[in-house]
Amino acid sequence: MALRRIEWETVFVTGGAGYIGSHCIVELLNAGYKVIAIDNFTNCVNGNGEAPSLKRVEKITGKKVTFYQCDLLDRPKLAEIFDNHKIDCVIHFAAMKAVGESMQLPLLYYKNNLVGTINLLEVMEEHNCCNLVFSSSCTVYGNPESLPITETHPTGNVTNVYGRTKYFIEEMLKDIIKADGHKWRIISLRYFNPVGAHQSGLIGEDPTKAFTNLMPYMAQVAIGKKPYLTIFGDDYDTIDGTGVRDYVHVMDLASGHVAAVQKLEADNHIGLQMYNLGTGRGVTVLELLKMFEDVTGTKVAYKVEDRREGDIVSMFANSDKACLELGWKAKYNLRQMCEDFWRWQTMNPNGYRIESESKCNGSTSSNGIENKASMSNGIETNGH
Repeated sequence: MALRRIEWETVFVTGGAGYIGSHCIVELLNAGYKVIAIDNFTNCVNGNGEAPSLKRVEKITGKKVTFYQCDLLDRPKLAEIFDNHKIDCVIHFAAMKAVGESMQLPLLYYKNNLVGTINLLEVMEEHNCCNLVFSSSCTVYGNPESLPITETHPTGNVTNVYGRTKYFIEEMLKDIIKADGHKWRIISLRYFNPVGAHQSGLIGEDPTKAFTNLMPYMAQVAIGKKPYLTIFGDDYDTIDGTGVRDYVHVMDLASGHVAAVQKLEADNHIGLQMYNLGTGRGVTVLELLKMFEDVTGTKVAYKVEDRREGDIVSMFANSDKACLELGWKAKYNLRQMCEDFWRWQTMNPNGYRIESESKCNGSTSSNGIENKASMSNGIETNGH
């Protein structure tokens, strides 16, 4: 059961126009909060300075979202937004998030994710807003010693740069609590593999880079926009040789963030708490692919290539702590995840873009990386 609202009114959401951010804002608005969102459009579609995803959120909820195009590296603009609004709590999604890209451009990832977060934390403190929900990731666990993964599993032995930025931020948050635990209240949500879309079909995942998640590429192959999916490794010690992951519906993640905000609101002495958000069920890449084909009535062509260095065999969550302390539990199953994403994809074959702006098959992204329909052994490549 969700905790009772007390007195907070306004939640500030970084990365609010993105996939998880936009779905979270739907739940925040439905829970009665006002939302101020920022985004720099690194990972989402830019509608001439406006966020098409958030226009759809307003249509879904019938409520207004205050939006600013702002980069967390632009500290003066960030401070100006805080000057102009009384903000009670921050949900921090904004980050560069592609695992593969992070290995090619490590300095860019460290600068954006770490310096951006430091700017945010400093501005929050200057404006006496010390309540934070941080979007972390199961990547902080590295290659797990045992399964399912609990919050007490060791962190830090991370296999990619993106994951290390999440780990380093968590370490910063621990130090902040040690230094100023009487002032700060922080929850770090370590979520697993987000999939699916809002049931309306109005918002969903619209990748803007070549490096992206498994389900969007499946869908792009299914509708004929991509030739095939590449699976890296079919010789793992799993039931079908492909990697095992914990796929969780994006609306379950969204409700988890609202539960976290309400927990911070109700508990003055929470300090810093970590929570896993996952279903607790491991699913192989081929199991997900077969479910997607069954739900959509399509055939997803794929080919197998060798394993990639650093890929992990299996990861899935123990989310008992979130259930006990946040009153949160994943409620959507794998079939519903596929159904909801397919609804989004078929209603929006070009995502938030108009036809003339859509990318043709085999085009290159803005960073010059070939837009190949590929996928790892099941780690969705934005790292969660």
